[in-house]
Amino acid sequence: VLTDDLWLRNARHANAMAQRLGAAVRAIDGVTVTQQVQANAVFAVLPPAATTRLQEQFRFYTWDPATGEVRWMCSWDTTEGDIDAFATAIAAEVALTR
Repeated sequence: VLTDDLWLRNARHANAMAQRLGAAVRAIDGVTVTQQVQANAVFAVLPPAATTRLQEQFRFYTWDPATGEVRWMCSWDTTEGDIDAFATAIAAEVALTR
C-alpha cells in the first residue's frame, strides 16, 4: 500500500536519479542527451558499438533504431551508486569507440 505519500517520494527519487544520470552522461564526449530530463527517463544517442556492449551488461532499450537513440529508465530503487557505475561503464564503452 502506498500510504503517506510513498508514491510521491518514490517518484521524486526516480526523477532525481534520472537528473543525476543525465548530468553524468552529458559530460561524456560522444554521448548526446536528446531530450530534456523531466521525469525518470533519459534519452540519448551514443555510438552503436557502445550501445551493443552496454546492453550485454545492462537492461535498456534502443528507443529509435534509425537514430540509435536509447532510453534509460530510473526507478524508486535506483541508487546513486547504480547511476555512478552505469555512467562509468558508459564512459568506458564510448571511449573504446574513439
